[in-house]
Amino acid sequence: MAAISAVENKTTPLSRDTLKAQRRRELIESTMESIAKCGFSETTLAKVAKGAGLSRGLVNFHFQSKDALLIETLQNISREYRNHWQRALEASPDDAVAQLVAIFRADFDPYICNPRNIAVWFAFWGEAKSRPVYSELCGGRDDERNLQTLRLCETIIEAGEYDLPTKQIARGLESTAEGLWQSLLMPHRVFDRTFALDTMHRYLSLTFPRHIAPDGSVVTPVQSPETDKVQDNKKR
Repeated sequence: MAAISAVENKTTPLSRDTLKAQRRRELIESTMESIAKCGFSETTLAKVAKGAGLSRGLVNFHFQSKDALLIETLQNISREYRNHWQRALEASPDDAVAQLVAIFRADFDPYICNPRNIAVWFAFWGEAKSRPVYSELCGGRDDERNLQTLRLCETIIEAGEYDLPTKQIARGLESTAEGLWQSLLMPHRVFDRTFALDTMHRYLSLTFPRHIAPDGSVVTPVQSPETDKVQDNKKR
């Protein structure tokens, strides 16, 4: 029986590809920790290796340079952010109001909105002016999200007959979220995600008072533009 138990408890070794992906992930996580705590200039391959509990040689095996590691770290955090708000959008009802609230609420989810992630985002933005590749990756993330916000705002403004400039409103809401993120990093303030989310809800409500309550709940739903397109295609 003991022999059988030993066989049953034996773990299956990871495949080479799985182990490689796991090591790369560990190095990216260590890079983010280092950037958040020490900043860009103090983040070295040696420090990343130590934080991940791996050898410097293994770091060089997976990433040929610090540059390559930083670019993949930015790609990773950008992808996680995009996937997170898109999942929130897809999980929402076919209602532009609920979808608008959902994507901004996703911005303050602990998975995305935490001291480490925000510190890393702003560190990359700080380097973007001198590093075009960072600017391109950060801008690409923002462009996709800004377009979605613009579409939803346009739908709500049209349905609610608000006398508001769509582009400015959409940009203003995104800027409010970014400003709240930045305020969470201020050293003289307590990191209060709940307060930031409540503030975002209230700004959404002030912008569209007939459709969004101060607590972020939907007052009047509006069929989303994506739903309209689907229904038009069905009619055809």
